[in-house]
Amino acid sequence: MQKRHLAAAALLATTVSFAVPSFAQDSSSASDETVVATVAGEPITQSELQSTVEKFQGQFGQMPEEQVRAIALSSLIDMKVIAEAAEKDGIDETEAFKTRMEELRQEELYNAFFDQKINSEITPEMLKERYDEEIANAPKQEEVHARHILVDSEEEAQDIIKQLDDGADFAELAEQHSTGPSASNGGDLGYFSKGQMVPEFEEAAFALEPGAYTETPVKTQFGYHVIEVEDMREKAPVPFEQIEPQLRQLIASEKYNEVVSKLKTDDKIVIEDKDLQEAYDNVNKMQ
Repeated sequence: MQKRHLAAAALLATTVSFAVPSFAQDSSSASDETVVATVAGEPITQSELQSTVEKFQGQFGQMPEEQVRAIALSSLIDMKVIAEAAEKDGIDETEAFKTRMEELRQEELYNAFFDQKINSEITPEMLKERYDEEIANAPKQEEVHARHILVDSEEEAQDIIKQLDDGADFAELAEQHSTGPSASNGGDLGYFSKGQMVPEFEEAAFALEPGAYTETPVKTQFGYHVIEVEDMREKAPVPFEQIEPQLRQLIASEKYNEVVSKLKTDDKIVIEDKDLQEAYDNVNKMQ
C-alpha cells in the first residue's frame, strides 16, 4: 500500500515544476507534533510528513527540499482520502484485507524483534573482538613484489636473461623490450598474492628468492616472461573498517539462529507433509 502511494507521488513529481510556497516550518525547528494539514478533520503532523519525505530520499535528484515536501504532503493527502473512501466501501472488512493486515502485522513484529533482540545487541566491542578472532584464525598468505619482461619469443626472452647475467638493469630492459602494459613502469607489477596471476607465472614468481630472476623463460598464454622478485612478505589483513558490515551480518546471523532455535520447540511446530518436513529439516541443518 505504501509503495503504491509513493509511486503515485513519483508520477506527480514529473509534472511539478512550479515554485512551491513554504507551508510549514523547517523540520529542524518545528515540533514533531506540529500539524501541517488536516484531512476530514484528521491531522497530518510534522513527524508524519518528515517520515514520508525520508522515503523519497534520492528519488528526485536535486529537486528543492520544499518541493519534495509538497510532493510528500500530496502523497499523504491522497493516501488518506483514498483510505477514507475504502473504509466507506467496507474494503477494510473483507477477508482479503484482514489477511493482508495480519501479514503486515507479523512482518513488522518480526522486524521489530530482530532490531531489538539482535541488531541492537551487537556492540562495537563484539565486532572488534570477532575481527581479531577471524584474523588470528585466517591462514597466513604470502605476497611477492615482482617485475616482469614480456616478449613474444623464447629466443628473445633467453637473450634478455643473458643480458641480466651480464649485469644489465632489469627495469631498463623492461622499458626497452617488454610488450606488457607495465613496461613503462620498468615491468613493476607491485605486490600480488596467490590466485591473482596465471598459474605458470605465479608458480615461477613464488619459487624465487627476493633479488633473484628466472633463469629460463616462463611461458604463459600471453607470451614468454622473465620475472624478477624484489620482495616477499606476509599479506596484511583486510582493515576492520572494510569488513565491518560483513562481520555485523555474520554475528547477526549467528545470533538469529541461536534465538530462533530456542523458540522453535518440537511441540510448537507440526509439519503435516513428510516430504516437506524432510526438506525443512535439511534447510535448518544447513543454517
